[in-house]
Amino acid sequence: MTNTAEPALTTLKEVCAAADLDSRGAEPLRIAENQIWRLPAAGAIVRIAPPDRRETAAREVRVARWLADNGIRAVVAMDVEQPVVRANRVATFWEETPPQTHGSIADVAFALKELHALAPPPFDIGTLDPFVRVSERLTAAALPDGDRRWLFDLQTDLADRWAAGLPSGLPHGAVHGDAWPGNIVRADGERLLMDLERFSFGPPEWDLVSTAVRTRTTGAAAEDEYADFCTLYGYDVTDWAGYDLLARARELRMATYAAQHAASNPKWQAQAQHRVDCLRGRCGPRPWQWVGIM
Repeated sequence: MTNTAEPALTTLKEVCAAADLDSRGAEPLRIAENQIWRLPAAGAIVRIAPPDRRETAAREVRVARWLADNGIRAVVAMDVEQPVVRANRVATFWEETPPQTHGSIADVAFALKELHALAPPPFDIGTLDPFVRVSERLTAAALPDGDRRWLFDLQTDLADRWAAGLPSGLPHGAVHGDAWPGNIVRADGERLLMDLERFSFGPPEWDLVSTAVRTRTTGAAAEDEYADFCTLYGYDVTDWAGYDLLARARELRMATYAAQHAASNPKWQAQAQHRVDCLRGRCGPRPWQWVGIM
């Protein structure tokens, strides 16, 4: 156990006691803004978040149960009263999943087609906000002041365009919110939806833009993979009039995510600055070959 994990372990023991789960032998998988722990004795995963995430945590649990009721394989919320609030933190509890690998682009297409075909759940899942926590990320970011101001201005411009309304497109419905192969994984040979934090009601194009950006912006996916993705889903979001807005919002999120984490880990500083340089037109045309962090 590292020194960093010791205070978090105290919180973990409190939330597990409240949920009547055995925390002996707990293993920290990630100790950051959101903590993730494995409980070998309980066969559980515990996610511990800041206090302002209580509503989000409660929604994640309801969404996971709704997906199960609709035959969509996703992370399974444990049958305990949750979320639990202790020590000014919010905890949720999940059944431990089998070993996972990132899904394929085809897995993402099939999972989204299945999800987007569902009628929205009969409870409030919130409305999609492409700019949630972007301001907080920029405030915490390790960036030169000029770049920070430029990104704030970009956020304002994109948010104004979003508020003005999107062009006509696909019918709005339930969206995953962060649909990429790290969140649509393979476990026991089947697709599994992970990380339901950004699940909400909004334009399905937001989910589809993620794969388009991985192809056209970051170079993480090949053009032939993207062509297959469009065929499997039955729609090419890059042909939609609102693509530029949502793609640039996704790029902004990815750049500010890296910049925020670079503030606490200098090894990501070069990648964070590279992403900002790309957005500012300093690195030529897309795709820019961004490298993942974390």
